[in-house]
Amino acid sequence: MKYVNATTVLPNDLLKEIQKYVQGEALYIPKPITSYHKWGSRSGGRRLLDERNSSIRERFENGDSITQLAEEFHLSIESIKKIVYSTKFR
Repeated sequence: MKYVNATTVLPNDLLKEIQKYVQGEALYIPKPITSYHKWGSRSGGRRLLDERNSSIRERFENGDSITQLAEEFHLSIESIKKIVYSTKFR
């Protein structure tokens, strides 16, 4: 997050109104909730994990053991169990 001088981006009357409450301090103004994005939705990370997890579930249903999957995907046995036994995707 970079620092922006309020005098360069805010109208003068709004700046004077804000100065009634805060002077000479850093003020964080959050984004509106509607502009937040879910984790990984912009970078594609979420999609890659969903594809990996789908592949793990499919292979488990086709007979691969949890231990095999843990070794191949470099995940713990507990992580594989969470993926294959999750009811979220059934």
